[in-house]
Order: sequence, then structure tokens, then C-alpha cells
Amino acid sequence: MPTLTPFAAIGAALAEEMRHDPTVLVFGEGVATKRHELVDEFGPARVRNTPLAEGIIAGTAAGAAATGLRPVIDLLFAPFLCYAMDELVNSAGKLRFISGGQFAFPMVTLAMTGGGWGVGAQHNHNNEAWFVHSPGLKVLMPSSAGDFKGLLKSAIRDDNPVLLFIDLALLHQPGEVPEGEHIVRLGMANILRQGTDVTLVSYGKTVHACLAAAAQLAEAGIAAEVIDLRSLKPLDEAAIVASVHKTGRLVVVHEAARMAGVGAEIAAQVAEHAFASLRAPIIRLGGPDAPAAASHPLEQAFAPDVPAIFAAALSLCH
Repeated sequence: MPTLTPFAAIGAALAEEMRHDPTVLVFGEGVATKRHELVDEFGPARVRNTPLAEGIIAGTAAGAAATGLRPVIDLLFAPFLCYAMDELVNSAGKLRFISGGQFAFPMVTLAMTGGGWGVGAQHNHNNEAWFVHSPGLKVLMPSSAGDFKGLLKSAIRDDNPVLLFIDLALLHQPGEVPEGEHIVRLGMANILRQGTDVTLVSYGKTVHACLAAAAQLAEAGIAAEVIDLRSLKPLDEAAIVASVHKTGRLVVVHEAARMAGVGAEIAAQVAEHAFASLRAPIIRLGGPDAPAAASHPLEQAFAPDVPAIFAAALSLCH
């Protein structure tokens, strides 16, 4: 099985889908520069750079999608999605419903998120929960190169607007990617490690911290089950609830702010559907209610780390 970085896996998915479907086009901030191989193969009519104008890019994509094209747009840093909220949330997310299904909006928005590069608070803000809360949108945040490729291919083929968040810390982290037609269905979590004592649920880069914590917990005699959500909306509630029925304990981990984050929704779902199985309170680990720092040591301390996850799980089991 070949090894690719998420950056390369995204490029492979784009190339495959552009060969598969001539209505797929790619544009955005610097995309033709960093994806020059796509320009060489498909030409500037289907791959092009744009000005730094997120609202115009998203509005153009929504209009293109309404006419039958399948645009993929790259808006670089997720915090600047705020400039495209009207186009993404009020137009792409709602007009299919408003039109009674007369229009579809098959468009994919790529945006980088999270810490790791010391880019500071205005470029580092995990805001995926904004869009999970918005009707009509689908939201993805993979943790592995293989899932970046498989989920992006599924997103491009989906008839709804999809946001795919790219964790900066994972962008150049190699991983195995299946050859050939590799599709990952939206809304399916991935159980990366089986366990019977505690469930660790996460997405993005904190999945890797959960796996490391699970290995340490195993040395302490605790079998942790690790679930990589991959898809935040649709959310695989069934996989989470089934795991908690088995383990009776839950720790939810993400880099985004703990307040009103995706972890809060997961905790609510488990409280509603698996309360009788809980042997201990649910623990949510997330970022603080504060802007991210540019300082590398402070940035590293921003997200929940392996010791914090280990301690949380250990406290539930003892």
C-alpha cells in the first residue's frame, strides 16, 4: 500500500475525480500554484487561482454548483470562513430546501485548521462547530491520509455542500493510502482500537493523541476503545452509543474550544441514548475559551495532550 501525506492524498483525490467527471473544477486561494500538476493535466479552465476574497469564491462556487458543476474551493485558513458565511450557510446550505429540490449544491470547501505552524490566533481557530450547527451542510475532519482521500472523493460526489477541514498538524504526516478506487462513506466513524473499559472519541489530530493514550492505558491494564469520527455531520451516533453500551465510560477529545463544541453534542447523545450504561460521568476535553497563541510552546499546550487524555480515562476507571 503506497504512503502519501494528506496533502498528496488530497491532490490524488482531486485528480481522480476530475478524470472521472468533467464537471469537477478546482479554484481558490493559491490552489493553481500548489496544485500545479492539476493545471498541467486539466488546464486553467478547470484549475485556477482566485483573489483572497472568501465570500466571492464561495458565492461563485454556489452559483456554479446550482448550474450543474461540482466545484471544489480552497479557502486556506478556516477562521476566514467567516467572510463566506452568507454564501455557505444561507445560500449553499439552504437553497436546495427553499427551492423544493429544484437546485442542488454539490460543492466542497477545503479549509486548514488547528495549531502546529505558529500562525497565531487569527489563522488558528478550530471553528468546525459553527458549520455542524448549520442546516444543509456536511462537515468532515479526517485524521489520516487514507481518509482524506476517501472522504474527499465521497464529498465531491455528494449532491450537498460539504466542508472538509484539514488539520494543519497532519498536512505533511505520511500514512497508508489504498490504491485504486478508495471511497469512504460520509457519516461512518472508524473504530481504530477495540476496548472494553473506556471509550475515547475524537477527530483530527487529537485522534493520534487518543491512540497514544490508549497504548499507555493498556500498560496500566485498561482497555480503551478509540473511535475516529472522521465525519462530524452526519455523525455516527450509533457507533458511539454502541461503544458506550460496551465500556460504560466516555472521554470526548477535540482541539476546538470545549464550550459548545462537537464534544457537547456527543455527550448529549450518549446521555439520551446510553445513560443507563454509564458507570461514570462523561468527560469532555477541549481547547480553552481563549484565542490561540503564536508561541510554539503555548500553542502545544492549547490542545488536549496524551497525559491529559490518559489522566481523564484513568480517573473514570478508578
